[in-house]
Amino acid sequence: MAYITLASSYDGLTRDVDYAAFADLYERLIAGDGRRPSLVLDLACGTGTLTCLFSARGYEMIGVDASPDMLTEAREKADKLPSGTVRPLFLCQRMQELDLYGTVSAAVCSLDGLDYVPPEDLREVFRRLGLFIEPGGVFAFDVNKPEKLRALDGEVFLDETDDAYCVWRAEWDEGLAACRYGLDLFTREGELWERGFEEHIEYAHTPETLTAALREAGFSDIRLLDGADTETRDAGRLFMTAKNTKGTT
Repeated sequence: MAYITLASSYDGLTRDVDYAAFADLYERLIAGDGRRPSLVLDLACGTGTLTCLFSARGYEMIGVDASPDMLTEAREKADKLPSGTVRPLFLCQRMQELDLYGTVSAAVCSLDGLDYVPPEDLREVFRRLGLFIEPGGVFAFDVNKPEKLRALDGEVFLDETDDAYCVWRAEWDEGLAACRYGLDLFTREGELWERGFEEHIEYAHTPETLTAALREAGFSDIRLLDGADTETRDAGRLFMTAKNTKGTT
């Protein structure tokens, strides 16, 4: 399973991510018709950075992730929110098994979250979101463009902090239409270094596939935004929004 070895080092290794820009963009996207959502779901929330940014901006938040280790980091981060801030509720669930206690006003899934979902599971993820997003509520998410993932074939990436050294090796799998990452992580334990390994698989979802799955799940008003034209300035990323039309007239 991914995000076990990596969890405690994830924030340090992703310091280059402009989470504030992502928060600004998603806050704008989920506003939909201009109404501010009251309760927002952060799907595949990871270590909860975006979740906590939204909490600090006054939103009630639910963060869902399949990795208990990432959620441990998220809960520790939420404990440091300013006094008076409503703490997020964190749930350990796979996206394909999403099961909330009630409905949310809107939902987001950022920074590759949906890329980890196999194509055959997309419809189930969207179906479940359709059950738990209020009628008229907006679902906003981003994925890596397929051409970006294909171009990573054979690439090697190095990330390091004072206490962690991470080597990513990317390989394009044509049969899966996915990019496989072999990740070696070396973390400092006193005077020694401990080595861990994980494999990550990110699937190349096309806009056409995503749109068809969203429509089948009852979403409409589907819109695409090129990341280069958003606050994130990320040319390799595609953003999408869709409105849940179940129960609307």
